[in-house]
Amino acid sequence: MNKKRRLALAIGAGVAPLLAVTLPASSASAHGYISSPPSRQAQCAEGTVECGAIKWEPQSVEGPKGLTSCSGGNSEFADLDDDSKGWKVTPVGSSTSFNWRLTARHATTTWQYFVGGNKIAEFDDKGATPGATVTHQVDFGGLSGKQKVLAVWNIADTANAFYACVDVNIGG
Repeated sequence: MNKKRRLALAIGAGVAPLLAVTLPASSASAHGYISSPPSRQAQCAEGTVECGAIKWEPQSVEGPKGLTSCSGGNSEFADLDDDSKGWKVTPVGSSTSFNWRLTARHATTTWQYFVGGNKIAEFDDKGATPGATVTHQVDFGGLSGKQKVLAVWNIADTANAFYACVDVNIGG
């Protein structure tokens, strides 16, 4: 190896640790979806329903807080908003457990559940970072029949949330 190349390698090896310490860290990314009962993106990932790109990244349905769409406003995941795609409907009782699978954890404000635009449950994590799985027992109150549940995971330190829709048949 010539002298110039050795000098360049030595300088690079000396500068790399300095760059690693002085460059700002990127923000942690949070990702997750409801695995049970199977959310629409879980059905896509399993191949139950053909859905395009979401098949490969069911945990990535992220968008600004306050949305009411299954796709989280992502046009590439618009299939999730299509109620006519033949989503598997899971029979549940008057309450059921929703199990989130988190592929990257992030500080959380709230987890919210909506049916027909009405909030039916909210769980406040007060900024805590959840584990790799999170389960909520949601009571449907007087609701019955086929319903689409919109579940929202609100992240504490960003303006974003993660979205999942689950098709259920309450009392069915």
